Amino acid sequence: MIKLSRFCEDDVISFNLKGQTKDQIIGELVDLAANSQMVKNKDELLKAVLEREKLVTTGVGYGVAFPHAKTRAVKGIVIAFGRKNEGVDFDAMDRKPVNLFFLIAAPEDAIGAHLNVMAKLSYLMKSEKNRQKLMKAKYKEDLIEVLDSNE
Repeated sequence: MIKLSRFCEDDVISFNLKGQTKDQIIGELVDLAANSQMVKNKDELLKAVLEREKLVTTGVGYGVAFPHAKTRAVKGIVIAFGRKNEGVDFDAMDRKPVNLFFLIAAPEDAIGAHLNVMAKLSYLMKSEKNRQKLMKAKYKEDLIEVLDSNE
């Protein structure tokens, strides 16, 4: 089973996002992701994620969103995590505010890998227990525990 924590370094995690809008949150997540050695070009990554978001919302419901992009701006998969306790209108499919954000950036040639990452994240976030754990999480270890669980 794929271990998601290996794509999520310490300094790409925030439990206190400041943004009030969808675009601000995406900008903040890209800033976080840019702390990773895998990100070569932050501006290009931001542009790619915003363009992808225009196609169809990545707010999947249950207070979760997976903004993502495949781009030359990164040389490996990065998962940046952010939480906003008040929740933000992210045009989610269930029309509810979003609190938990996973930005997934993958290189253009990552054919199936980023799909596996998204599938595993979707699976983990379907669990009410995992979502509640992340809403209460205070430390990166709490996040890592959820990312690497199989429930």
